[in-house]
Amino acid sequence: MKEYFRFLWRCFRLSFIGDRRYIAWMTFLSVVALFGLNAYAKQLVFGLATTGLTDQVSWGLYIANFTFLVGMAAAAVMLVIPVYVYRNKELHDLVIFGELLAVASIIMCLLFVVVDMGRVDRMHHMLLRFNFPISMLTWDVIVLNVYLVLNLHICGYLIYCAYMHRKPSKAFYIPFVFLAILWAVSIHTVTAFLYVGLGGRPFWNSAIIAPRFLASAFAAGPAFLILTLIALDRFTAYVVQEKAFLTLRNIVTVAMTINMFLLGCEVFTEFYTDSAHSASARYLFLGLNGYHGLVPWIWSAIGMNTVALVILYLPLTRRRRFMSIACALLIVGIWIEKGMGLIVPAFIPTPLGEIVEYSPSLNETLVSLGIWAFGLLIYTIFIRITVPVLSGRLAVDRLYLRDAVADLPWSAARLSETKGNEGSAS
Repeated sequence: MKEYFRFLWRCFRLSFIGDRRYIAWMTFLSVVALFGLNAYAKQLVFGLATTGLTDQVSWGLYIANFTFLVGMAAAAVMLVIPVYVYRNKELHDLVIFGELLAVASIIMCLLFVVVDMGRVDRMHHMLLRFNFPISMLTWDVIVLNVYLVLNLHICGYLIYCAYMHRKPSKAFYIPFVFLAILWAVSIHTVTAFLYVGLGGRPFWNSAIIAPRFLASAFAAGPAFLILTLIALDRFTAYVVQEKAFLTLRNIVTVAMTINMFLLGCEVFTEFYTDSAHSASARYLFLGLNGYHGLVPWIWSAIGMNTVALVILYLPLTRRRRFMSIACALLIVGIWIEKGMGLIVPAFIPTPLGEIVEYSPSLNETLVSLGIWAFGLLIYTIFIRITVPVLSGRLAVDRLYLRDAVADLPWSAARLSETKGNEGSAS
């Protein structure tokens, strides 16, 4: 136990050490997070009146980000399955980065739920009325928190074993890995059921919502991991094998193809039948009675997703530059489509036929940016700690913390040379 607390203390100290780029990035995220905290303090004082939410549109930017981040959290399973089911050794160490992304995403999910509640001082009323198993919201709270605990255990145990030069006990983490696979599917399915189960919102009353959620999640999550690994391969000593990038690219390509197909099926059903329930879809894609606030957004999202998918199918994505462009376009496109393009149109028009458009306020935007900055801050710290542990520079037998500091990028040859020297010394 003493060594474990020493490990935590060394990780805490290491998170403050880095080169100028690292310090600048962490400072930027900290400043944005503090602006978001200040905006949330204003929301606590004046209530949800500081947001763009109304009686007609009660869910907006907060729930849109929550929905998107649930999918990002499920991204870890797309690395776990190839490694532990198909025994892909190239992705073995990269599973930890997927698990860490899941932890940061779930923390942001829970924060977005808290800020959307408004009166957090009355949260205990919700906990006292824990309507299990009737309430879908109760199920969502359970699956999100259990998934957070599972990922904390898996990545924490593997990182600590690497720090101690100890081989992980399969009995202590493999069962949790397979449980996390099932839980990753459940968190997105239960979140989709939250929307599908609301009979008063016909835009969500479709059995295809849950498969669309999973397809978009399995595209956006691995795409974010690709961007992370490209940054790691360029700016740190950690060397990522090219086969790992190709495997992740194939996962993103297949998942995005399925997502676009399901979106096309949904659009065909809404417009070909031309029922009264298609009013929300007409507002989203074409505008309704002169109101077209989301039309430019959804078509921009479809355009970005289409361009990203075309790039992924071309051999160009073997180059890191084009792969980065495709992943960035895909992430932004899915955020628009799955966030604002899914949540807001369900409230327009209202059951009474009113059309009240929604746009997030400045304070609401600052709170959202603050949560994103805080989540990226946590994820960056996780990566900063994990890379030295996996590369052997931060270990129980390395007495000085400066051994774990790599201010300048190291080449693969330099990293191999260092590992060889360590092996000779031992």
